Amino acid sequence: MKREKVATVAAILLAGTLLAGAVGMASAHFTMIFPSDSEDTVWGVTPEDYIAELGDTKTVYILWGHPYEHISFDMASVPKVSVRKPDGTVEQLTAEKLTIDSMDEDGNPGTFAAYKASFTVDQRGDSVVAVKYEDEGEKLVDYVKAVIHCGEEEWSGWDAELGEKAEIVPFTRPYGLEEGFVYTGTALYDGSALPDADVEVEMYHPEAEGVAVVGKAGDMFPYDPPMMFTRVTKTNAAGEFAYTLDEPGIWFVGAYGPEVEGLTQRSVFIIPVLEAFPPKAAAPTGLEELKTRVKALEEKPATEKTHAAEGAPGFGVIPAILGLLTVVYMIKRKER
Repeated sequence: MKREKVATVAAILLAGTLLAGAVGMASAHFTMIFPSDSEDTVWGVTPEDYIAELGDTKTVYILWGHPYEHISFDMASVPKVSVRKPDGTVEQLTAEKLTIDSMDEDGNPGTFAAYKASFTVDQRGDSVVAVKYEDEGEKLVDYVKAVIHCGEEEWSGWDAELGEKAEIVPFTRPYGLEEGFVYTGTALYDGSALPDADVEVEMYHPEAEGVAVVGKAGDMFPYDPPMMFTRVTKTNAAGEFAYTLDEPGIWFVGAYGPEVEGLTQRSVFIIPVLEAFPPKAAAPTGLEELKTRVKALEEKPATEKTHAAEGAPGFGVIPAILGLLTVVYMIKRKER
């Protein structure tokens, strides 16, 4: 999946890379679970890819990197992958190693070690894909969950507790969400609430968007660009947290637990977020221009001393306003 970068994108990327070196920029590593038809389309993942039809063979690609900036790293160990079916049965999946074309932290294209696993969606409801990935270089163990939904109004299984060492159990159903929804859940460790834990929130970007937004953040917030990449909240005493997912896309929410033998235990939940629904209707062609003209005509009498002196402010423009309002009304009527 080789991609040629246009000059403008390369320039932005270079600027972002230089800035990163200057300010010590860092961003959260996440284990990414991306359902896709093939490795050639894995970076084009959308919220709709987390939906399946009964009988589908679903392949999930497992990658390691910075989702916000679209940066990849080699996976250092073989992930353990399973899927919990809607009826509660758990199927262990085989992780197959492969290489994925992507970009490193210096903006260079390359290939990176990743994995994939497949399963058949043989029940309506929610299948929960679980991945455990250990990276000693980052001193981190990720326990990651993503829901694959199947079936109209078959909303069962999304809140299942899997019994992982570290785990997020959602209060908010993690699909059918639109931008601006508040996502809520509880972070667990060894089955108990994880209080006062840092929770990092980050959204995935395709390559060109990631490069552009990193450059923009560097320009606008030179004192601390990563604060715009990785948002942070905390759990309360009961391990609960909430965060507003304000853009459409694939979101990663990770709660940090304690260290075990030098490795931080982190739970991650992946949430696909849709665009606002219902879509906002576009204004009819010319309607906004007409509104502007009406407003200008309404304001004109107040600024013309001649009208005030005549004692009949605005009288001469009333027919014009009425005419424009009639046109606006006809446009709206035709729409119906």
